[in-house]
Amino acid sequence: MIHDVIIVGSGPAGYTAAIYAARAQLSPIVLAGSVTAGGALMNTTEVENYPGFVEGVMGPDLMTRMQEQAERLGADIRYEDVTSLDLDGEIKRVTTDDAVYETRTVIISTGSEHRRLGLDGEERLSGHGVSYCATCDGFFFKDQDIAVVGGGDSAMEEALHLTRFARSVTVIHRRDQLRASAVMAERAKANPKIAFAWNSRVVGLGGGRALESVTLEDTATGDRRELAVTGLFVAIGQVPRSELVAGALELDEAGYIVVRHPGQRTAIPGVFACGDVADPHYQQAVTAAGSGCRAALDAQHYLENLA
Repeated sequence: MIHDVIIVGSGPAGYTAAIYAARAQLSPIVLAGSVTAGGALMNTTEVENYPGFVEGVMGPDLMTRMQEQAERLGADIRYEDVTSLDLDGEIKRVTTDDAVYETRTVIISTGSEHRRLGLDGEERLSGHGVSYCATCDGFFFKDQDIAVVGGGDSAMEEALHLTRFARSVTVIHRRDQLRASAVMAERAKANPKIAFAWNSRVVGLGGGRALESVTLEDTATGDRRELAVTGLFVAIGQVPRSELVAGALELDEAGYIVVRHPGQRTAIPGVFACGDVADPHYQQAVTAAGSGCRAALDAQHYLENLA
């Protein structure tokens, strides 16, 4: 069977693309992944800036609502991991662990993942003191001294969430002022549990089986000091999940899929990309949803021109 639309990935971009494609009677299949279904918002706490939710909405709740809306309209959501893509020709092939799908159009919405520090011992200590998700792991650090690396909104959100559990939270930032929005910065600065290590970057991780300390280097003087913490939460940005299409689609220097604005078309006819994997600038839930809408409409127009 040859499908009209297959969406690889989910999140606000993938689910919105599914909603629009389903309303256009294109019977989209969403290959959401076995672990990554829902995207990055599954690991966030309250989302205050998504339109229509006056009191805010929890990230996982927002994704569940989008998924249910897509399914109600006719989208077929499957929790399969895509292992390879053959995007050449009019009929594309999408391979998962369970099946090989043929389709006329593919929408890539694989999102992004947390950027790592790249330090020795980071992989070994991941899950043993080093974490990339306060929502997932914060509970395990009750009454402990912990740190958050980063200076943006995500880092402030992590730090504020962690104050519910930790004895103290030190925000480590390489500059002398935060990049976060004014409202998030003020909330963090006003919290008595949060302290700041300004002009500092993490250059070492201490501990055997679990994290015991981090080594900080002053970005101005080069001086180093130890900070005793049993938890380190890394919130220094995202990297795109574009490895599936590396070598097949045009990527920018940071690995994001290049699309032809004002739409979401890639260099290959019938292949579209949306959400964080194609957005090196904004990476907001609402902009991801908007790009998912555009991708579905672009796919619909492409299919109409094939007829």
